[in-house]
Amino acid sequence: MQNYIKYLVALTLVVALIAVGCIGCGGEEEETYKVGAVFALTGPASHLGVPEKQTVEMMVDQINDAGGINGRTLEVIVYNTETSAEKCATMVNRLIVQDKVLAIIGPSTSGESLAILDTVTTAKIPLVSCAANIGIVQPVEERYWIFKTPQTDKEAVTEIYIYLEDQGFTNIAIITDTSGFGAAGRVFLIADAADYGLTIVDDQTFTSADTSMQSQLTHIKGTDAEAVICWATDKESAIVALDMQTLHMDIPLVCSHGIANMNFIEQAGTAANGVIFPAGKLLIIGDIPADDPQKEVLTNYKADFEALYGEGTVNTFGGHAYDALSIVVSALEGMEEGLSLAEARAAVRDGLENDVKNWPGTGGVFTMSPTDHLGMAPGSLAMIEIVDGEWTWLK
Repeated sequence: MQNYIKYLVALTLVVALIAVGCIGCGGEEEETYKVGAVFALTGPASHLGVPEKQTVEMMVDQINDAGGINGRTLEVIVYNTETSAEKCATMVNRLIVQDKVLAIIGPSTSGESLAILDTVTTAKIPLVSCAANIGIVQPVEERYWIFKTPQTDKEAVTEIYIYLEDQGFTNIAIITDTSGFGAAGRVFLIADAADYGLTIVDDQTFTSADTSMQSQLTHIKGTDAEAVICWATDKESAIVALDMQTLHMDIPLVCSHGIANMNFIEQAGTAANGVIFPAGKLLIIGDIPADDPQKEVLTNYKADFEALYGEGTVNTFGGHAYDALSIVVSALEGMEEGLSLAEARAAVRDGLENDVKNWPGTGGVFTMSPTDHLGMAPGSLAMIEIVDGEWTWLK
């Protein structure tokens, strides 16, 4: 199936590249800057894609109400990937060939992002992913057209392990999703444990279709694990939390940054209390100092988003889309006039790589470069505990 998809992608892009060579040959200028977006609006990752789409729609209205970009209207064409790598590839090709967008933001998940790397590279169009997997932007020499905004799985693992080491833990168990996100987290959990004096005494996995993790957790319960680390997004992590509660497992549950929204708390109920996880500062904005370089952007994004969608609705996943579209808009603002489509796409790519310097976003402070297509400064993640259904910063 994957080979078939790649064949169709390659065939489509041959046609696309022929067409691109003629676009803008006469130096014609459009009235609109078109950007594409692919988000998981339905399917298992819709809790990521929906706030991403909501964020983009909010931003487009704000930008156009303020006069647009260089006097031009911004249009973002959003397609639903249905949390499917195959559907994502189809929609990305439509954005490239039919819609002729200048850049693409998304997808929502690591698996979808990894599946389209060859597509966007062949088409020579910049992609700013909203997913975590470090392989999306590394090795950077093979990711010339690829950027991303969320913290990586490795950074999240590091924050967790520093916390566990500081708390005196030595034996841990891990339980991870077999998806792209979960599998990537598992790699770093295993690779880095010894560096922090930690021993993994049990290593369990599950699929996103599983509705019970009691078998895996019963096995963990029979070990001398002092804490459980779960690497998944909110739905599966909530099942783990609930099953640990059912099994009366009185050891800490530490989760990934994939639970950084209210959905996890709503699904896990009282089992969410005591869960610890790393996340961007958006969730604990009231606790960060006034001189933090992210304070203003976090405050404004939260206020604007919740004014439209309701109190308590803001989360870090929408923030990834905010950062992605913001840096694309910045690149468009610096772009020369009269470029062909191919030249404009290249100019946006160059702007992302060369002009994003000490830029405060919702996820961190970004400095992109030819050797770093994430460029996030240290200290972007905070360790958070859920207490009585609320996020609390573990300073």
